Amino acid sequence: MSIHEECGVFGVYSEKETDVAGLSYYGLYALQHRGQESCGIVVNKDGLFYSHKDLGLVSEVFTEPVLESMPQGMMAVAHVRYGTTGATNRANTQPIEVNHMKGRMALAHNGNLSNAYELRSNLEMQGAIFHTTSDTETIAYYITRERIGCGSIEEAVERAMKYFEGAYSLVIMSAQKLICARDPFGFRPLCYGRTADGTYIVASESCALRAVGAKLIRDVNPGEIVMFYNGEVKSVGTVQPERGELNDSKRKVCVFEYIYFARPDSIIDGVSVHGSRVRAGEILAEEHPADADIVIGAPDSGLDAALGFSAKSGIAYRMGFIKNKYIGRTFISPTKKTRVDGVKIKLAVLDEVVRDKRVVLVDDSIVRGTTMGRVVKLLRDAGAKEVHVRISSPPFLHPCYYGTDIDSEKNLVACHHTIPEICDIIGADSLGYFPVERLGELTGGKGYCDACFTGAYPTTVPDDTGKNRFEQPLSK
Repeated sequence: MSIHEECGVFGVYSEKETDVAGLSYYGLYALQHRGQESCGIVVNKDGLFYSHKDLGLVSEVFTEPVLESMPQGMMAVAHVRYGTTGATNRANTQPIEVNHMKGRMALAHNGNLSNAYELRSNLEMQGAIFHTTSDTETIAYYITRERIGCGSIEEAVERAMKYFEGAYSLVIMSAQKLICARDPFGFRPLCYGRTADGTYIVASESCALRAVGAKLIRDVNPGEIVMFYNGEVKSVGTVQPERGELNDSKRKVCVFEYIYFARPDSIIDGVSVHGSRVRAGEILAEEHPADADIVIGAPDSGLDAALGFSAKSGIAYRMGFIKNKYIGRTFISPTKKTRVDGVKIKLAVLDEVVRDKRVVLVDDSIVRGTTMGRVVKLLRDAGAKEVHVRISSPPFLHPCYYGTDIDSEKNLVACHHTIPEICDIIGADSLGYFPVERLGELTGGKGYCDACFTGAYPTTVPDDTGKNRFEQPLSK
């Protein structure tokens, strides 16, 4: 429940001038769950860029006067950010804009480079001056550096990608072209579609395509570069991982996209997120059955898995919580003067539903254990006789270097306590985690990254000094 989303990217390409800012606004709204720290839109009108970026939610940053001030154009790139790398400030808002001798470029990025420290250090030793603390600026630097020595921006992107390790789904806009690219392991999702009038849309998730009336065409393949230019869409390059030719078994899509990050109505690499989460609940019921009266889900990330647990177990599903819909990531934690439990502000228990009941509570994760402990206490205070916690992910044991804000090992409760001990810490009657060996059933049999559960990192990752170490991945 304490895991934070990373970023969402969005792009528009049209053959005629249209309200690309308005399309981007609705697209970002659909991706708001992926980042609530800041957002931005850059519009391309006849090769000139017009942008607006700021800290805050989409509705706060893009007011009606702001949207009315943005011109119509033929292209746009947009971004919502949750900062897993780089401090919270306006300088780190995206898309990043670059002026260079070959023209202008705007870039939006989802993910984290695992070798960002090394790449940035190399650039700084060569005299580069950085204006942000985000690794996205490092990506922009490498693309513009390669642009000088080649004939096209798509070739520059392909050359630059060979330096990058880790997760990156990119949407890049030049004066004439819109380009999207996905890292060779496909850690983060990226797809594109088309509206009825022929406008192409690129987005982190298919739910954003639907929000603007576009139909999904397909996912961008891992390592693929796709270009929108002259009314056409072309696959213009494929960068392979260093360990050989890419196939489905070598994909490393973040399995937590299916468990938590993505919106339930999205389709990622051909797999329904909602269906994946329902399946997770069914597996939990098989692996960790409970003698109980009702099943409830923790809003919103546990609801789909709770449905699956109920269907498989035959235990009735009930709505046990009401969530305050007006509290997001901007919610201010209570001060010393007002020691109010934030969980009570965000969640309210339906007492009549849980009173005198044996409850199965389904949620997506336990990180430190403090939030889950408070939720269990809420249920007990409301009269629940028993609380059996079921978690639709395995225990978190390792940090993530690919864009998921999972804390260091010293703050992960599963690193220091056994499952029975965690059960006691959170005050539950029983606790069951999703089995790590069955994660492949959530991704349609395609390869996935489970490094936060196993420590099997697919790429080099930084150690505590910023240098790189290498971990061999487990076979899938």
